[in-house]
Amino acid sequence: MSDLLERLRAGLPPEALITDPDVTASYAHDMASFCEAGTPAVVVLPRTVEQVQHVMRTATALRVPVVPQGARTGLSGAANASDGCIALSLVKMDRILEISPVDRIAVVEPGVVNAVLSRAVNEHGLYYPPDPSSWETCTIGGNIGTASGGLCCVKYGVTAEYVLGLEVVLADGRLLTTGRRTAKGVAGYDLTRLFVGSEGSLGIVVKAVLALKPQPPQQLVLAAEFPSAAAACDAVCRIMERGHTPSLLELMDRTTVRAVNALASMGLPETTEALLLCAFDTPDPLADLTAVGALCTAAGATEVVPADNAAESELLLQARRMSLTALETVKPATMIDDVCVPRSQLGAMLAGTAAIAEEYDLTIGVCAHAGDGNTHPVVCFDHHDPDESRRARESFDAIMALGLELGGTITGEHGVGVLKKEWLARELGETGVELQRGIKAAFDPLGLLNPGKLF
Repeated sequence: MSDLLERLRAGLPPEALITDPDVTASYAHDMASFCEAGTPAVVVLPRTVEQVQHVMRTATALRVPVVPQGARTGLSGAANASDGCIALSLVKMDRILEISPVDRIAVVEPGVVNAVLSRAVNEHGLYYPPDPSSWETCTIGGNIGTASGGLCCVKYGVTAEYVLGLEVVLADGRLLTTGRRTAKGVAGYDLTRLFVGSEGSLGIVVKAVLALKPQPPQQLVLAAEFPSAAAACDAVCRIMERGHTPSLLELMDRTTVRAVNALASMGLPETTEALLLCAFDTPDPLADLTAVGALCTAAGATEVVPADNAAESELLLQARRMSLTALETVKPATMIDDVCVPRSQLGAMLAGTAAIAEEYDLTIGVCAHAGDGNTHPVVCFDHHDPDESRRARESFDAIMALGLELGGTITGEHGVGVLKKEWLARELGETGVELQRGIKAAFDPLGLLNPGKLF
C-alpha cells in the first residue's frame, strides 16, 4: 500500500488522491442491488491524460487492479470496486473541448455530464440525442462504457451510434487513438465500437469525438390510456407497422403510474392499466399525433390526450423520467431489470412479467422504451426480509430467462457488470464467451482493468 501511494504521488497532485477510508468507501459501488463490491485502496481523480497514463503505468508495474468510474449512476455493478483496487474516477476530466457546427461534432472529456453537453450544443443549433433517465448526473464516459440508451432511441438510436472516435489509455499506459472526425471512415477494424459498452474492461476513455445532429423542432407528446398492457403493446405494434417515426414511444404500467403520482402528485390517470406516451419532433407534430391517436383508439385506448404545448409535453416526460425513482419508494429496495425483446414480443414480455410477479408474490412495476422493445421491470422488495430478497432475485432471473425465450437480450442499455455475468454467458454461448475473453486478453493481458466484470 505504501509503495502504491508513493508511486502515485510521484506523478499526481495531492488533491488527486483520496485515502481517507470513510471517503473511499463511498466510491465502492454504483446504484445496482445484489452486486458484490470491494474496498478500494485509493481513489484517484485525474484531470489530465498524462495523469491517467501515470496511474495505469503504476498499476501495471505493481499489478494493482483499476476500476474506472464516472458518476456511478449505473445499474449493473459495472463501476463496483474490487478489494485493493485503484478506483479511477474520471469526473474531474469534465471539459467540452470543441463544438463544431460545420463538422457536426463535439469533442469532450469523459467527465462531461450528459445534460451539460446537450445544453451546450443546443446553443449552436445542434442536438446530442442519447438521453438516459439519469442525464442530469451521468457522464459521457459512463454512457460510453455501458452503451447507454434513453427515451429518444426509437428514432435516434443509442450512444454507440454517436461515438465517432476515442482516445483511450491502455492497461500499460500507452495512448490509443481510434476512429475519426469525418462523416465517413472504414479504415481497419472498428475499435471505437469495441470500446463502447466494454465497461472499462479494455481501456480508459479519456476523450471522445461525438456526432451531433441539427436541433429538431420542439416535440409534442400524446398520452393514451389503455385497459390492459396487451392493448398498449398492440398500439405500439400498429404505430411501428404503419411506418411512423416517433421521437419517443414510452410505456408505464399501472404500478409505475401510481408510484409516480404518490411521489410527485403528477395527476396521471390511476385507473389505467397502461399509459403510452408518444412524441413527434416533426415540422407538423399535431398531424402525426392525430394519426397515432387514431391507431391507439383502434387498439382499445380508452382516452387519447395530445398535449396542447411544449410545457404540457415536458410535464409528461418528467413523469416518465421519474419512473424508476418513484418505484424505489414502493419498497425499501429494488432490482431494475433491462430486458430488450423484439417489438412484436413486447406484449408477451409484459404478460410474462406480470405472471412472474404473481408467482413470486412481489410488486413488479414496468416502464419501457416501448418503441425499442426495451423493458425495465422493477422488482420492489424488502431487503431486510431474507425470504422476500430470495424471491426478488429469483424473479429477476426469471424475467431475464423470459426475455431470452422471446428472442431478446439480457440488457438493452444498462450493461452486464457484476449483476448479469452468468446470463451473459448464456446469451453469448461458449464460443462467444471464448472469443470475447480473447479480446480482453489482447488489450489487458494482466487482467487489471475492471476485473470480475462481464465474465
